[in-house]
Amino acid sequence: MRRQRHQHQHSDRRPAIGIDIGRVIIAGDGPDTSFFGHDEDACLAAPAVPGAFAAIAELVAAFERRAYLVSKCGPKIQRRSMRWLDHHDFWATTGIARANVRFCLERRDKAEHAAKLALTHFVDDRWDVHTHLAGLVDHLYLFGPQPRRNQAGLAGLVLAPRWDDVLAHALPSLDSHAA
Repeated sequence: MRRQRHQHQHSDRRPAIGIDIGRVIIAGDGPDTSFFGHDEDACLAAPAVPGAFAAIAELVAAFERRAYLVSKCGPKIQRRSMRWLDHHDFWATTGIARANVRFCLERRDKAEHAAKLALTHFVDDRWDVHTHLAGLVDHLYLFGPQPRRNQAGLAGLVLAPRWDDVLAHALPSLDSHAA
């Protein structure tokens, strides 16, 4: 009962999007941020996910700059992530404010950030993150290649293997939030 009432209130919020960093913005094929390796400088060589910067820039404009990076990692990877984003000129290219970055130590804590920021959309490559966001965030995008799984029970979840898929679903959804 409470969950349904909570979901109904979401339609009155101004759209805001949360975006994970690892394997969503910074490309990698290992678990979590293993693609950063052990060398502080080598992490800067990690490539961006194809299409990430252009798509995020489009989303930032569509969401009227209410866009946030929300990532789970410890202090060392937090520093490396920020260095990577700075090095690749992420802020100027996408329009996301550097101050709009939130880190947490547990995946479930992304839900706390989502609630505080009143996020209506969220892009993450981890199924378990979406299980914590379901019922709190209206539009969930499970990013990247995913093993086959049943998405039953996660309202608003869309499989989005590429950034074009995120745009194809997120941009039209903004019409449902317009007053």
